[in-house]
Amino acid sequence: MRFVCTTALAGLIATAAPAAAEGFRDVDSRSGFVSLVEGRKLTRLGVKLTVTPGGQIAGRAFGKPVVGDWSWKGGYFCRDLNFGDEDLGYNCQLVQVRGQTVRFTSDRGAGRHADLRLN
Repeated sequence: MRFVCTTALAGLIATAAPAAAEGFRDVDSRSGFVSLVEGRKLTRLGVKLTVTPGGQIAGRAFGKPVVGDWSWKGGYFCRDLNFGDEDLGYNCQLVQVRGQTVRFTSDRGAGRHADLRLN
């Protein structure tokens, strides 16, 4: 269970399918990202997060608190995140959107991804 929880948040569950083939479009600016998430929750079964325009991440996942900070650097969402007592560290992620689904792909788009729903 710990691996699944960490994977869901690290991307913030894993598949390796090419995102472009699935109809996702890249979010390539901070303002574009903020316009997607401002005033909304990012959710997935067991996960409910708020990402503020001011650079904070807060919420709960699988019964544990999630807190962190984020910034936009070089076209990527870069976050430093804690899940309960576990430091998930710093990671820059590709952000893509399709409808109400936001996909975060770790390691600048080369790693695992997590799909979260905008609510």
